[in-house]
Amino acid sequence: MPKKFLRKFLPDPTKITQSKSLRIFGKFIHDPNLWHMNRKSVSMAFLVGMFFMWVPLPSQMFLAGGAAILLRCNLPLSVALVWITNPVTMPAMFYSAYALGNWMLGIPPSNIEFEASFHWLAQQMESIWQPFLLGCLTLGVASSITGFTVIRLLWRLHIIKYIKNKKIRFLNRKNQKG
Repeated sequence: MPKKFLRKFLPDPTKITQSKSLRIFGKFIHDPNLWHMNRKSVSMAFLVGMFFMWVPLPSQMFLAGGAAILLRCNLPLSVALVWITNPVTMPAMFYSAYALGNWMLGIPPSNIEFEASFHWLAQQMESIWQPFLLGCLTLGVASSITGFTVIRLLWRLHIIKYIKNKKIRFLNRKNQKG
């Protein structure tokens, strides 16, 4: 399955658990479930990471990490998935959340001219926060449930294929001997 693929990109658990900045989590950071690559741990990591990637705060990684520790799922994968939201993808993702929120509330989208400043953001948030946050929440729940379900399904299909291939190899060896 993707275990080998994912392990190439995820950091070494022993290095992470020895990190000084993670001492605040105490003994919880040493829970083996945070580092395992099994169906439950990985699918729950997708649930956590894909939900928190829609949270419009700069502390997404910390929220995803805390949720991963509480839910005892793969910590590095949960945090890594949050990076789907990055400076390149963020405008399109958050605009789609805003548009979805407007559609759900039955409000026509505002004609907004973008400026890259905190003053502009504070001014605009007063008028767009309800549809924006509703869209973020809706897309967060939908993408996390979809990610969880797809990972569980793909993992199960991989196991079925593995067992089927193992049976075929066993029968071929048996026929060659007999």
